Amino acid sequence: MSKLDNKKFMVCCANGAGSSLMMKMTLQKVLNKMGVKPASLHHCSISEGKSAAPNYDIVLCARNFANMFADAQKKGTVVLGLKNIMSAPEMEQAMKDAGLLD
Repeated sequence: MSKLDNKKFMVCCANGAGSSLMMKMTLQKVLNKMGVKPASLHHCSISEGKSAAPNYDIVLCARNFANMFADAQKKGTVVLGLKNIMSAPEMEQAMKDAGLLD
């Protein structure tokens, strides 16, 4: 069983349409590879994500948006800012660097 099983994930992009959906699919591939069974995966815009983030365990977004989730981080949400939001290896490494994956 992984530390990330039953965790709620949210991925955000500027508008919440195409990029975040592709980001969600990439995250799903990474989690499948690692044998993680998440409680939920949600994709949305940054504006929706800012208010919803405290309801999630892990938020992934572009690095330049990560500071927008400071309030959620104070409440325990892990925020991972990515240089390339479509990169599966970068997502996996970010989770490992944050101590979320073994």
